[in-house]
Amino acid sequence: MKIFGISALFLLFGGAAFAQQTPHLAYVYPAGGKIGSTFQIVVGGQNLMTVSNAFVTGPGIRATVLDASRPMNFQEFQKLRDRLKELQEKFQANRRGNPGTNGVWTAADAAEREQIREKILKNPPNRTANPAMIDKVIVTISIATNVAPGDREIRLATPNALSNPLRFCIGTLPEITKPAAKPANPDLDKFLEKLGGPPAQVDTPKYESRISLPAVVNGQIMPGGVDRYGFSARKGEHLVIAVSARALMPYLADAVPGWFEAVLTIYDSKGKELASDERFHFKPDPVIHFEVPRDGAYTVEIHDSIFRGREDFVYRLAIGELPFVTGIFPLGGRLGEKSSVALAGWNLPEKSLVHDNSEIGITSLNGNFFNAVPFAVDDLPEGFGRASNHSVENAQTVTLPIIVNGHVSQPGEQEVFKFTGQAGQQIVAEVFARRLDSPLDSFLRLTDADGKQLAFNDDFEDKGSGLDTFHADSYLTATLPVDGAYFIHLTDTQGRGGPEFAYRLRISGPRPDFALRIVPSSLGLRAGMSAPLTVFALRRDGFTNAIDLKLNDAPAGFSLSGARIAAGQDKAQFTLKAPPESPEKVVAISIDGNALAGGKLVTRNAVPAEDMMQAFFYRQLVPSKELAVAVAGQQRRFMRDAFKIISPTPVKISPGGTARVRIGVPAGNFSGRFKLELDNAPEGITLTNVSAIAGGLELVFACDAEKSKPGSGGNLICNIMPQNQVPADKQKNPIKNARRAAIATLPAIPYNISTE
Repeated sequence: MKIFGISALFLLFGGAAFAQQTPHLAYVYPAGGKIGSTFQIVVGGQNLMTVSNAFVTGPGIRATVLDASRPMNFQEFQKLRDRLKELQEKFQANRRGNPGTNGVWTAADAAEREQIREKILKNPPNRTANPAMIDKVIVTISIATNVAPGDREIRLATPNALSNPLRFCIGTLPEITKPAAKPANPDLDKFLEKLGGPPAQVDTPKYESRISLPAVVNGQIMPGGVDRYGFSARKGEHLVIAVSARALMPYLADAVPGWFEAVLTIYDSKGKELASDERFHFKPDPVIHFEVPRDGAYTVEIHDSIFRGREDFVYRLAIGELPFVTGIFPLGGRLGEKSSVALAGWNLPEKSLVHDNSEIGITSLNGNFFNAVPFAVDDLPEGFGRASNHSVENAQTVTLPIIVNGHVSQPGEQEVFKFTGQAGQQIVAEVFARRLDSPLDSFLRLTDADGKQLAFNDDFEDKGSGLDTFHADSYLTATLPVDGAYFIHLTDTQGRGGPEFAYRLRISGPRPDFALRIVPSSLGLRAGMSAPLTVFALRRDGFTNAIDLKLNDAPAGFSLSGARIAAGQDKAQFTLKAPPESPEKVVAISIDGNALAGGKLVTRNAVPAEDMMQAFFYRQLVPSKELAVAVAGQQRRFMRDAFKIISPTPVKISPGGTARVRIGVPAGNFSGRFKLELDNAPEGITLTNVSAIAGGLELVFACDAEKSKPGSGGNLICNIMPQNQVPADKQKNPIKNARRAAIATLPAIPYNISTE
């Protein structure tokens, strides 16, 4: 083997630097800004000290990293403190006119003392700092004057990795930003007191300020915090006061219930409470419609429901006579047709609009209003619920398939629909209401002509709705026993009703289909190398077929390996390979899934998402705007065929047996410097041996006959790890080191468990 191979490997992987941890963002503050403005934001998180760039999705926004900081460790602090003590003693001795052994006080001594003080005050140690947001990065944001308002995403990048995205809002209202939070630091307090100065300034739990309307107020809530903003208003004004808190940070991994639960209260000038709310309909972020009773001064107050708080309890509070939609009807329309949509709400310039149903799925209405309003488009025939269909005797007759748009218009009311079915016919009934921002908590029943209940459902979990933690829409399926009349009954579980309790009820045969979510939504790659992605198949109406993935108009040089979800499987891990030369900018990659569904080829886009933990336990797939990929470095020519899978695939492994896979690796002492580990090893599959062969490596995979299912398959993902890295099960602090750093990943190796 040639000596240059070892050096080449080191350069290929970027040395130890490439094995650094992926940057993770915990919060951004403020979480948005006004069109045409330039301002600074603070981004808190982990592994941010080598951040060099910031990116905001979409055109017209420039982000520039200014500084990154982290509390110094106590060893460094003690060293600086001891040196500062020496300088203080020297200064005092000279001040008394008796330098003695301390020497003469000089300008250099004075400069050094000031530098030490500044260094300690900038990054003081803090035993109470939250590890999840210990690093802070200052970023300058410049928003062009021609940028469209709306939600974007911000990411930070190190030379070799890209962070998770956070929501970043672009608006038209004036912005007011409370000073960034400073968590309590008792160590710094003691240090300053010893210097004879006042304690460090930290957030006051009670914060008050006066503002002019309309405005968006940016704030952070710290432990016990209550923020109050005074404003003047005139009689008859219809103010909308809307909080974005959970909308900015959907889930907190280490907090119960898993998000900042804002409470909003309005007071008059005498301190009398006029209105208060903790949510809007079923959403955690409150919205208050406040009709001003008289000219005068008022105060809006915001705090957490149980007075928790920390730096990632970020909010945006919009106040003004804002056009706000509280409900629409219908909640959707048919593909290729135009829908006339009635609007209900506050300060609306129009009471209806026409929507062009050009895209199937759940989209947003385009209109002159402040909030986003979902709207569903499908290709089935559409109809409207009748006003008097509240019993079997008065049931509304429908012809299948159909989507019925209706209301549960009165508390306790039920909607009943009659259809004719045949023996053996499969029926699906599904409600779309809560997923379309209706407060309806539906309950479905299927009965026959004699009133016998054949099927029922209350709540159906839609994993594609990652922002919903209470799935209140209903779904049922049944096989009809005989020819005859059948009835679908729809009610609100809690017996509520009203004009806003709208629904879309699908009654049809099964329509096998699928949706895709792909995680993570940010990926950092070395030029010419691969990294793993996980795709989740959200199968609908009994769809079980395999799904093949492909790149959709990706830049040249990108490729997929193992990009297939096996029949009946709900997820797959595969790899994305970068081109040999890095693009100049972060690129957005689109991936489609193709499958035979209902006898025809169906294509569905894989929606980028983040797999987020909620409240220590639950996991949610939260959609992102794009799959952002950053590619670093440039691959050397002789490395172009490195890490290529030489053996034919899919690799066949017999139950209880082994399979050998050959891969190409660069010349050099690869095994002496690096090792391979299976990532998310399939049940029953282990990597038992890696040995050097001519021109590469041979990997031996073993199959446990008792744990592996014959006929199953998937991908084997092998990470390239530093040889001296401590295994996860032997780390002293597995929580701190949970995200172990892989230097690179081999292309996915498809496999099948043989049935012979």
